[in-house]
Amino acid sequence: MTKADLVDSIYEKIGLSKKESIQIVELVFELMRSELEKGNKVKISGFGNFNVRNKNIRRGRNPQTGEAIEISARSVLTFKASPVLKKALNE
Repeated sequence: MTKADLVDSIYEKIGLSKKESIQIVELVFELMRSELEKGNKVKISGFGNFNVRNKNIRRGRNPQTGEAIEISARSVLTFKASPVLKKALNE
């Protein structure tokens, strides 16, 4: 499913205009992005949790040369599905 599919679903099921549907989808994603950038968790009941996790600098290897390299520190986005979603997927 793409962002355009979400817009089309809102347009068809709720009856809002395409422009309004686009604005709603964009606003939801912007709110989620903003909270995640601040380091906050985004919890959607019945769906799951989005969380930003910080990874420290670590040693790694270049798979082509075998040379040891340093992998820089970075933030990664994690998602943990809720029990409700897990149950629905496994039925």
